[in-house]
Order: sequence, then C-alpha cells, then structure tokens
Amino acid sequence: MKIKEIRELTSDKILDKITEEENLLFRLKMKHAVSPLDNPLKIKETKRSVARLKTILREREIADKS
Repeated sequence: MKIKEIRELTSDKILDKITEEENLLFRLKMKHAVSPLDNPLKIKETKRSVARLKTILREREIADKS
C-alpha cells in the first residue's frame, strides 16, 4: 500500500490491515521455509507494508497527545 492510501484509512481499518498483513507475512515465511517462493521479494514488500501501517498509526497517536 502507498502512504496516501494508508492515510485515508481510519485507525480501526489500519489495525485490521496490520493484522491481515502480519498473517500474510507469516504464511509467506512458512511457505518459503518449506519450498522456495516464486517471488521471494514479496516477503520484503509485506514487511515494508506492515512498517508503513505501524508508522502512520504511531503518527496519529503522537498527534492526538499533543
């Protein structure tokens, strides 16, 4: 997901998306451990997506406090 798309989501939707992406990451890692993935860069993309989601959520938390 792109940053613009993430910023348009509500905090609840971001939390749902984080859970969904973390589950996908876990499944990709397990599949890759058993047999090589067709596109191993998908793991890297998913990690970055989770990081983006968490970053936007944290920015909102900080903005609410101040």
